[in-house]
Amino acid sequence: MLEHSVIQPVDDLREEYEAAPCLNRRGFLKLAAFAMGGLLVTPAVAKVATAKERSLSFYNLHTGETVRTVYWVPQQGYIRQSITEISRVLRDHRNNLIKAIDPKLLDQMYALQLTLGAKKPIHVISGYRSPATNAMLRKHNKRVAEKSLHMQGKAVDIRIPGCDAADLRRAALSLKAGGVGYYPRSNFIHIDTGPVRSWG
Repeated sequence: MLEHSVIQPVDDLREEYEAAPCLNRRGFLKLAAFAMGGLLVTPAVAKVATAKERSLSFYNLHTGETVRTVYWVPQQGYIRQSITEISRVLRDHRNNLIKAIDPKLLDQMYALQLTLGAKKPIHVISGYRSPATNAMLRKHNKRVAEKSLHMQGKAVDIRIPGCDAADLRRAALSLKAGGVGYYPRSNFIHIDTGPVRSWG
């Protein structure tokens, strides 16, 4: 097990690759709500998710950086050091500004991995975005939200190698845990911890 110190979620910061195909449509798990404010998964997956530590693995497509870490442990909660490491890798790569990633967003990605049986690192296209970066992107693309949850560390654009974006979208929608955007031409989805809604 990875060494770590345990505290509650942080709000702000100052500044393997085994092939594992996604489940096919027939094998796709139906998700149900689990625990107030907790992971949204099937009962079987919920049992696994609450009985052991939760870990995630990321690869940042822009910086080439990777992180693989346990971010939550039973009866103790979220691990500050791990959230700090994840937040660093998911920082705004244009100006290296960092903001703590919402732990609920990490739980969504963990639930997606369990649901799909995915073992490869999650490829991150966009994590945290500073207000300056968001404004710049909005000038070139009006589909970029003016008050994007990326600026709060509550949204991420991802793909999972070997996993079709349509299947990833379907899994994310089943969670009913926040917003889900679908970008099939670029083969990625957006997920966030805001209100339940979808587009694309």
